[in-house]
Amino acid sequence: MGPTDRNHTQDHVIIRNAEGGSNIVLVCEHASAHIPKEYDGLGLSPSDRTSHAVWDPGAMALAEELSNWLQAPLVASGVSRLIYDCNRPPNSPSAMPARSEVINVPGNTALSQAERDARVATFYAPFYGALREAIERVDAPILVTVHSYTPVFHGQTRAVEIGILHDSDTRLADAMLALSHQHTSANVQRNAPYGPEDGVTHTLKEHGVAHGHLNVMLEVRNDLLETAAQQSEMAQMISGWLMAAVSHLRVQGDLNCQA
Repeated sequence: MGPTDRNHTQDHVIIRNAEGGSNIVLVCEHASAHIPKEYDGLGLSPSDRTSHAVWDPGAMALAEELSNWLQAPLVASGVSRLIYDCNRPPNSPSAMPARSEVINVPGNTALSQAERDARVATFYAPFYGALREAIERVDAPILVTVHSYTPVFHGQTRAVEIGILHDSDTRLADAMLALSHQHTSANVQRNAPYGPEDGVTHTLKEHGVAHGHLNVMLEVRNDLLETAAQQSEMAQMISGWLMAAVSHLRVQGDLNCQA
């Protein structure tokens, strides 16, 4: 990849700022609501096709702003998570769910193993490979995945505004949580509104924990990301917060922190 290939889309994977100088690697697995035409909209209604069940509204815009602020490479999926959820392993039923919250997904009902395998090869494998390559291109990589979530889920209002999620490696999450009050007045919580028990840390485990890389998953309530101004303000705040957390870890002597 040459120095001019900073922004491109290939094999249903979106790459931004590929030559960015940061050792932070950003990921947005639920960036897109796109459903390729051969899947006939998965049988969803027009309103369902734009709902949070299909993608994470505002997450890609936030990730792109973070990429600009941090000069960090960004790898994102170019298809709806209902086609394939790139934050799930191929053997997980939720990788191609037949139901998402209250929404049935007819196009994912009773998929054959051959159909599932085809989606893995077409959507998950290229994403996995692109992310692995992005991580391998930098020294002491720090993995940061970017998500958003709905303010109301199964009829329950969520008070948490920003979730800092982790799996077994808590280093970066701990540092961000310890410094949160210095950077935001938002309601910040650990492993909320989801946690490892919900199966949401696949990318962290596969590309971060397994290799000893610092990693964290960011969840931002999507009503805080509705406008370009909100997205830019949130990205600026999180960028400073994240870099402060990395600096804190470096001072504490974590040899994997070289940002």
